[in-house]
Amino acid sequence: MRELDVLLQRFLDEDWPRAAPREREAFRRLLDLPDPDLFGYLLGGIEVPEPALRHVVARIRRTEP
Repeated sequence: MRELDVLLQRFLDEDWPRAAPREREAFRRLLDLPDPDLFGYLLGGIEVPEPALRHVVARIRRTEP
């Protein structure tokens, strides 16, 4: 899923260096999700139920600073 790779790499390149520890942990947990869930959260518009993951997904999708 090339689209996911692009989004995740952009987060790592641009946001990871200044990410708070809780954001880094949430990102790691996000990577443990099955690909269909990850795709749905990042590209499919499926709402993320957990607030910590929702915050990181929003950062990856660029819907918040």
